[in-house]
Amino acid sequence: MAQPEKIISTAADYRVNVKKRKTLITPKSAPYFFIGPSLILIIIFTIYPVLSSFILSFQEVRGAEKTFVGFANYTRLFHDPVFYKSLSNTFQILIVQVPIMLFISLLIAVGLHSSLVRFKAFFRIAYFMPAITALVAASMVFMILLDEHFGLVNYLLSLIGLEPIHWLTSPFWAKVSVIVVMTWRWTGYNMVIFLAGLQAIPKELYEAASIDGASKIKQFFLITIPQLKPVFIFTVVMSTIGTLQLFDEPFILTQGGPNSATMTITLYLYETGFKYFEFGYASAIAYVLVIIIAVISWIQMKWVGDLEE
Repeated sequence: MAQPEKIISTAADYRVNVKKRKTLITPKSAPYFFIGPSLILIIIFTIYPVLSSFILSFQEVRGAEKTFVGFANYTRLFHDPVFYKSLSNTFQILIVQVPIMLFISLLIAVGLHSSLVRFKAFFRIAYFMPAITALVAASMVFMILLDEHFGLVNYLLSLIGLEPIHWLTSPFWAKVSVIVVMTWRWTGYNMVIFLAGLQAIPKELYEAASIDGASKIKQFFLITIPQLKPVFIFTVVMSTIGTLQLFDEPFILTQGGPNSATMTITLYLYETGFKYFEFGYASAIAYVLVIIIAVISWIQMKWVGDLEE
């Protein structure tokens, strides 16, 4: 039989262990146990890659060997004509595409918000569908539509007596093609955001304006536009960031051509890293892009804030 002293000692140890386990999870420590797994995943898959890429931007990679080169990658970047070309292409697309897309999105949102339009749910889904359509499949369809010799678009142009357009092989029209695909894809997405903003505007404002004799056009410019300022800020900033990160459309449609006419910053980053395996230089491009996006976003926020004052 077990000694009474041993039984008492074992029971005491058990109570001590139970007490430790109970005190380990307290109302103050419980939240950390809940967020712990997510925090670990963020550190592994977000923070570590960001820091690793930053360190890599100061190195030159040759096979498995890494050599510290200081600011050589950044110095090379500012003397790289292809980088400036890709930066220029990106800003050209940004300046043209974002205003056109947001203008069309606002018009569609206002139209679908009107009480005169029937089957609103159908049109909302129809306009939003491109945003959730697989971009590879959509780009393949556009490649067929815009084919120089057998495309439907050039066929329709020939019916009205116009010459075929070199959509994907001309530097100018290649940019236009990328802009068209981007506008088709993201107009419905921004339309939903504008529609949510329109639905949040109090109806009493329009009723008071109608009583005062304001026309629909005046109501639009004096009530709708000012009330949508926060929505405009969000859509402009997010669309700018998305365009500065433009990759899919030029990669699938034109592969950055012809003659680098549609080469964007992110496409150049991709080719530098995964085509030429210059990972250090590609990391430097990535961090310069981060700085550009941060500066432009700050300028937009500051500018809009000054307008509101």
